[in-house]
Amino acid sequence: MAKLYIVPTPIGNLDDMTIRGVKVLESVDLILCEDTRRSKKLLNHFKIESKLRSHHKFNEHKEVQYIAEKIKSGKNIALVSDAGTPGISDPGFLITRTCLENDIEIECLPGATALIPALLISGIPFEKFVFEGFLPVKKGRKTRLDKLKDESRTMVFYESPHKLIRTLNDFLETFGIDRKVSASRELTKIYEETIRGVIPELINHFKEKPPKGEFVIVVEGKGK
Repeated sequence: MAKLYIVPTPIGNLDDMTIRGVKVLESVDLILCEDTRRSKKLLNHFKIESKLRSHHKFNEHKEVQYIAEKIKSGKNIALVSDAGTPGISDPGFLITRTCLENDIEIECLPGATALIPALLISGIPFEKFVFEGFLPVKKGRKTRLDKLKDESRTMVFYESPHKLIRTLNDFLETFGIDRKVSASRELTKIYEETIRGVIPELINHFKEKPPKGEFVIVVEGKGK
């Protein structure tokens, strides 16, 4: 029977694409992607000619049953995101759940994701951590942070550059002035950078040097 392949793609440096990932994308009948223009650049780089189909948060509810039927009819399909591992703050859960409900096999390849490199280079303990992804923009934001106030494990967040200072200020209000934090941007790219310190230090840094690129923020858990 055909199956769904979950294929991580590089978060920046195209050399991070695995040989196995390239082979799977070459072999499948269809590749589901967030943005066909971005994924086309990846396919062109590796001379892959498989067909692309848009699959993103705005259409995934309508698409999942159609995709399941295509796989059941014998078509192998791969799921990729714009960067990193599908399902990690990107579409992926709905199609995997639908495939499992239809007794369709899923094969997930290991590969790139931004949170692990950022965690490992943060200088903050990482033997136990929680991944929070993007915080709610409005509704539920304060509630989510209040629940994390006493979290003892290291916390990992994603954030866009134009919301970074706001998020750091929210962290300051929630976690206090002494909590260690790191902010990594442009991981694996030419301008990769990680800023480390306590929360007020990072706020001051990014007020003086406006943030650019997508960020992974690692926050120290509450001490005993």
